[in-house]
Amino acid sequence: MNFVDLIIKKRNKLELTTDEINYFVKAVTNKSVPDYQISAMLMAICINSLTERETSDLTMAMTYSGKTIDLRSIPGFKIDKHSTGGVADTTTLILAPLTASLGLPVIKMSGRGLGYTGGTLDKLESIPGFNVNISSENAIKQVKEHSIVIMGQTEDLAPADKYLYALRDVTGTVDSIPLIASSIMSKKLADGADGIVLDIKCGRGAFTKTLKDARALANEMIKLGRSLNKKVTALITNMDEPLGMNIGNSVEVIEAIEVLKGNVKGPLKEVSLALGAEMLTMGGIAPDTHTALQMLEENISNHKGLYKFADLIALQGGNPAVIDNYSLFPPRMCKAAIISDEVGYVQEIDALMIGKASSTTGAGRKTKDDEIDYGAGIMLKRKVGDKVAKGEILARVFASDSKKCETACSLVHKAIKIGSKPPRRKPLIYEIIK
Repeated sequence: MNFVDLIIKKRNKLELTTDEINYFVKAVTNKSVPDYQISAMLMAICINSLTERETSDLTMAMTYSGKTIDLRSIPGFKIDKHSTGGVADTTTLILAPLTASLGLPVIKMSGRGLGYTGGTLDKLESIPGFNVNISSENAIKQVKEHSIVIMGQTEDLAPADKYLYALRDVTGTVDSIPLIASSIMSKKLADGADGIVLDIKCGRGAFTKTLKDARALANEMIKLGRSLNKKVTALITNMDEPLGMNIGNSVEVIEAIEVLKGNVKGPLKEVSLALGAEMLTMGGIAPDTHTALQMLEENISNHKGLYKFADLIALQGGNPAVIDNYSLFPPRMCKAAIISDEVGYVQEIDALMIGKASSTTGAGRKTKDDEIDYGAGIMLKRKVGDKVAKGEILARVFASDSKKCETACSLVHKAIKIGSKPPRRKPLIYEIIK
């Protein structure tokens, strides 16, 4: 086959055969074609989409582009959770230790930042010494003994997806439903979980901007899971505004710790508990959602979830003292404040613009080789619906130099709209699809 012919075929809105998709994935895996040709194919797919059969073929080809993990030696029903990516979406760092503290085996494979959205691995690596590069064998051993691991994608697990994931981040091909679905499900199928709970973000700060697109993505992944006898539940959640108050890497870890300490309520905690409840019921730990929520709340109150997070940090080489000493995180250099210049109510906080502002501070990547500034980011001081006075601080921005700080401040200021009347609030969780 000729790779250029495949690019032209997809550019012309024609359907690729199973053999052609397998050839594409094999070429990606063995690096027999250059980045620019793979990028051209990704753009053709992004523009012209894939059929249901093409998406299924792409998912399976990426799943078996490397090794798969056999989790049968771990007792119990193994659950994985995945978010399609949002702004200030730190749910994994809350619900993974919480559910593990209740006896659910959690083997969580996470990713890096993609576009303007943060990555769980980048956040964890802001903890001094934390190692996300765990082998499959050690991951299984850690879950058997301690019920939890959060790891990066190993070199031999769905390697085609890992390569495409990095290219999509820097070629403007992130927001494609078939590419998102096949990327997520190939990793989840390869890591051997029995069930998957999905958080499908919907709104300005999400890859799926409309409820219609979010439902399409959810149903696409549920069908892919069903075809391989995997239980899949999808929550469609609001991402018009940032989920949490902190956006960055170390600042998001700090907010997750504060939730586990019982000091923070609000949307981040609410979505984390909703996802955790689905994991507990799917895994047979709780008989129903109401009971599951009670169990999760109890393990926040008694700090068992917090202790499990400290255990996870220590197990993976990090310094668990960060739980009580935030000064151990990377320093925040240049600081600036966004001040309200009027009286009123916060009408909106544009999640997309806030995500871009955070990336501008150095908390995200513009190319796949960029280094992350773990101390950079944004701390929002008000959320949608809050009343504000003139001169009140709306947000703080942290960056490594004044130029980055100034650029990010401009974006944050534009993202926050103030009006004279309280806004009408949208639901936080639109629907749950099983």
